[in-house]
Amino acid sequence: MITYQIVIEGTIISSVSFDKADFTPEVLICVDQSGIIDRVISATDSDYQPVKQTAQQNGSYHRVEKGSYILPGFTDLHIHAPQWPQAGLALDKPLNEWLNSYTFPLEAKFKDKEYAEKIYYSLIKELLANGTTTGLFFGSIHNEANLILAKICAKLGQRAFIGKVAMDNPDQTPDYYRDQNSQVALKQTEAFIQKMFDLQKQTNAEITPVITPRFVPSCTEETLQGLGQLAKKYDLPIQSHCSESIWEDHYALEHYHLRDTEVLDKFGLLTDKSVMAHGTQLSDQDLDTFNSRKTAIAHCPISNIYFGNSVMRVQDAHQKNVKVGLGTDISGGFSPSLYRNMQQSIMSSQVLTEQGHENARISAANAFYLATVGGANALHIKSGQIKSGFKADLQIVQDQYFNISSNEPQEIFERLIYHTNKENIKKVYVSGKLVHDNLGEE
Repeated sequence: MITYQIVIEGTIISSVSFDKADFTPEVLICVDQSGIIDRVISATDSDYQPVKQTAQQNGSYHRVEKGSYILPGFTDLHIHAPQWPQAGLALDKPLNEWLNSYTFPLEAKFKDKEYAEKIYYSLIKELLANGTTTGLFFGSIHNEANLILAKICAKLGQRAFIGKVAMDNPDQTPDYYRDQNSQVALKQTEAFIQKMFDLQKQTNAEITPVITPRFVPSCTEETLQGLGQLAKKYDLPIQSHCSESIWEDHYALEHYHLRDTEVLDKFGLLTDKSVMAHGTQLSDQDLDTFNSRKTAIAHCPISNIYFGNSVMRVQDAHQKNVKVGLGTDISGGFSPSLYRNMQQSIMSSQVLTEQGHENARISAANAFYLATVGGANALHIKSGQIKSGFKADLQIVQDQYFNISSNEPQEIFERLIYHTNKENIKKVYVSGKLVHDNLGEE
């Protein structure tokens, strides 16, 4: 019989489609030595007891207590790592003022390596504690700080996609915080890519470099074009912002006489490995372009309420077969929790309904899909579901109202979506490795 890294017994909740989450009681999740789920064994299967007994004997068996459930880990598609210290600050300001008065001065501080280490350690610990097993990160312009972020992710066990931010347009970025010119932006980006590849080999960690133009207004044409070429050369993911706000949309129209989507596409930045944040202003034609390029959208519902000038049309994007996942957008979004963002995504969709958009509302099952399967699909990782062949990215979540509320499966599921907070997330695993333990064990 196979010796597993870990065997977890309990009830699982996992998306089976955009509209449906499955509730499966009494299973054994069998994780192999490489961190992949080898089997999910039902209590009715003939080898349920033998596998359980073997795991008990060799010390790999773990049972989830009654009233707690096993969910897939979450993928956060949009995190500005250096903005963590200002989460929740100045969210009453317009986007342009928020960037220039608060955000850019903060990000400039990350030339200090000790400061970067302190902040990034706090951020990654917090994300793991909230059930986020994979993060897509904007770093800063500082390669040393970005590599510190990567090393912390490797040490603490979070799967990470990290980008050195490129921003060289002197008209839209401050002189104290920008790449000196396009040549510097591209040279530093390529140097970061090489150092990340070296770090991958040294640590065996799941860390990936990402091509990261901040957004169209902050980059010159030369930089946008060069970044598109680097993405193609190294076959890398790309992240940026697209149609985040009316201001950003108008900038693209005024300077390029093209929509934001068209500018990014022109420079080869919309690919099947691209994730574009926000998309509140995307037109039907833009969504068609996203579909044809197989580009994903990072829906950031909390941040969009403050800066997006509208609500991202999740249902319309889904109907056009555009990949969509969730992002916290730390710190344009104040919360590091994708549970909070799932809740907000549902509430925000109702605003579209009230504005006359038909079939715009999304359900708890839809939001859960975005946080799990949607995010994983956007990054081309086999995660987000609890099934054979998938990475064992798991969170053990306690239903804090188990003893007083209905225990019908659908109602348990909805209760978890709406009531789970950090204290209810008892354990988190990334590729089968325990990375957060709120029970004080091990």
